[in-house]
Amino acid sequence: MKKSFALVFTNIILFFLIGCSATPYAKQKINGVSFVSSRDTLLQTHIDPVLRIQASHAAVMPFAFVRDKNNPELIFNTERQWYGERYQGAKQYIESLHASKIKVMLKPHIWIWKGVFTGDMHMNTEEEWLVFEKSYEEYILLYAQLAQDTGVELFCVGTELYNFTNERQQFWDQLIDKVRNVYTGKITYAENWDKVDKVHFWQELDYIGADAYFPISEQKTPSVAEAREGWQVHKKLLKDLAEKYNRPVLFTEFGYRSADYSGKEPWASDRYDGAMNSESQKNLYEATFEEFWNEPWFAGGFVWKWFHDHKRSASEENNRFTPQGKPAEDVLLKWYSRM
Repeated sequence: MKKSFALVFTNIILFFLIGCSATPYAKQKINGVSFVSSRDTLLQTHIDPVLRIQASHAAVMPFAFVRDKNNPELIFNTERQWYGERYQGAKQYIESLHASKIKVMLKPHIWIWKGVFTGDMHMNTEEEWLVFEKSYEEYILLYAQLAQDTGVELFCVGTELYNFTNERQQFWDQLIDKVRNVYTGKITYAENWDKVDKVHFWQELDYIGADAYFPISEQKTPSVAEAREGWQVHKKLLKDLAEKYNRPVLFTEFGYRSADYSGKEPWASDRYDGAMNSESQKNLYEATFEEFWNEPWFAGGFVWKWFHDHKRSASEENNRFTPQGKPAEDVLLKWYSRM
């Protein structure tokens, strides 16, 4: 009798220790690429290079557009957009990737004319907010339904929209509920690196999504060790978030340009006329993988960015974000094949 009681008591203690653990656990790493929407249909020749680096996931990114950060008119799914940016193209991309056993995150984006940052979006009046919210909800629910219909594994309810999420919290709470009613898979949201700790609804989602352009080095060509050291303060913030909300952290975007000082302001996407520095990009990739990919609370990420025409991208001498045809692509293969 005493042994039975002791066994039951031990099991109860274990249940509470495990069930109340503050550190989430990601069962499987998401080894992803961010597929750039193009004018063309997605062919097997475009997918084969993704398979070669052993990526498990790809982000498919339909776009909506606004004229400026204060304009409530949201334009999406029109014939004026590139094929990959609208519904039919996203559907074809998803089906083609699934046919090759690549899982998908469907990740709608807003683009503001002249490259204005979406996190600064702010409507001038309550009436304008309501107009914008109506069209944004239609946009998101259109693609949530597509995600459900095509069996997408992960859906992202928005990308880098801090002012919108912060100022219109009630709208976002009900939007997430509506997405859950349409789509039965996992859900995340992609917040910019400097606001990821200020999102109010992480508890309602399955992953804490960070577009992980954290500044980690001011060196022209940082070593792996220097870049790893630069990650420490940001890594603590992310781990603390994971424990606070009991949700794994997912890098909804991460990457670096193959340029000098690319760890200083990794978010910078303006055209840079300096020399190509593939060593800097490679070291920053390696440091990121070494710091995060073995952490149990970390779910993986999606490299920014991957063009469908791999042969052309790999042959171009450029200092842009893509790792294609650069030493950073070998880093991807090394780590993605391990996980």
